[in-house]
Amino acid sequence: ESDFEMVYYNADGRLGSMCGNGGRCIVAFAKYLDIIGDITTFKAVDGMHSAKVNNKEVSLRMKDVSEIALKHQYFFLDTGSPHHVQLVSDLETLDVNKEGAKIRYGLYGAKGSNINFVEQKGPNQFFVRTYERGVENETLSCGTGVTAVALSMYSKGATKDHNVQILTRGGALSVSFKVRDSSFIDISLKGPAKQVFKGKIEV
Repeated sequence: ESDFEMVYYNADGRLGSMCGNGGRCIVAFAKYLDIIGDITTFKAVDGMHSAKVNNKEVSLRMKDVSEIALKHQYFFLDTGSPHHVQLVSDLETLDVNKEGAKIRYGLYGAKGSNINFVEQKGPNQFFVRTYERGVENETLSCGTGVTAVALSMYSKGATKDHNVQILTRGGALSVSFKVRDSSFIDISLKGPAKQVFKGKIEV
């Protein structure tokens, strides 16, 4: 049914929900171990995912999204993990830890949500910073988060492009998708996955 299974733990030691960038990295690692070729299917906590490896870039198929809640000043949706998406100005100077924690606990309580702050940089380009639950801090890049941003910005009409470019402090990603009725389908998260070190455990 699948080539392997991904079990993801957050920085707080607890089992987490889907991690998009973790999914891309585990595909690159499976390729490095010769478990897979250039195409794979694997199981994660939110179901089955397919992925393709092209040199150093990994394209990961995300789950379909049929519901995006538009609130007063923000969007809320689930892309494998729950995400709050909010447009801001001057994102570079925003205190993401302070403002993110305030929303994460004040609005979503103990269960929490990931909090994404977004600034538009071009017709289909957005800068994103994410406060991530389970880490309880800003992370340099969140795959399910940038996916949520791309879908939210399309829903808002901030972009008309079905291939959205996302800038994060950890690097550049892209999210492509199709729209059928009121649902987003064929969602792909694309970006590089680079091995930065390896080690050996002696037994």
